[in-house]
Amino acid sequence: METLRTSDNVDIHYISLGSGATTLVFLHGWTASVREWLPFASELAENHQVICWDARGHGDHQHADTTKMTLPRMADDLEELLSKLDVKKAVLIGHSMGALTAWEYIRRHGQTRLSGLCIVDQSPKLITDDQWKNGVYGNLDTFKNKHLIQRFTTDFAEGVLELIAFGNNRRSRENYDNNSRGFQQMREHLRKLPGHLLTQCWISITQKDYREVLAHISCPVLLIYGDESQFYSKDLQRWVADTILDSELHVYPDSDHSPHLWHKERFIYDLNRFIEAL
Repeated sequence: METLRTSDNVDIHYISLGSGATTLVFLHGWTASVREWLPFASELAENHQVICWDARGHGDHQHADTTKMTLPRMADDLEELLSKLDVKKAVLIGHSMGALTAWEYIRRHGQTRLSGLCIVDQSPKLITDDQWKNGVYGNLDTFKNKHLIQRFTTDFAEGVLELIAFGNNRRSRENYDNNSRGFQQMREHLRKLPGHLLTQCWISITQKDYREVLAHISCPVLLIYGDESQFYSKDLQRWVADTILDSELHVYPDSDHSPHLWHKERFIYDLNRFIEAL
């Protein structure tokens, strides 16, 4: 792992592999780490430069309690990393929070460095209201989110598992109720994380609205969604595809909020084909 010391004196760990004219930058989801993308990075590095990071507040290294956990700060971290590595033609691949980081990056720093974008199962606005039903579950309003944040405060690990289990994927709820090995492993992992920092991050995530950003994206965009996502509906998939002018939508069958993990080979194939066409 290499290290970027940011302008606010936070160490960001990252891995850079391979070489090529196009740089693939993988941005992981909330509570995840560089490990989410390593199986993909090692294979794609045969033909491309690949960068994976641990976003601030995530990963195995230590984080100060004063670490600023907001999407704007993460977007600035990304710009500082791309500047340090002199990246001029990047494809950002963002899953969940990683997609929000990419959209915040475009809002703050534009698209000059970007040749393409890949979004994996995310909504531009997580909180729902009377005019917007395409957020989390289709009904996570401000009141429900307030109670969710309180749950994170009292028991962060169990709160995150409930967020995953009590959504729109029947198998997730059954596995949670049966305390499956997968949920046991997630619980063990989540209990090791800095819950107070990640709760701050969730607050920032749920305050954001990127619908206007999507309407102004000019680079080509590959959209990957799961047909049984815990969080997002088919209506959201269509809305995102219709809103981003130059976009290509793929919905992976029998997959949840992480369709790239359920269909690794298909995801690598689709991503390679997308990159070749840029």
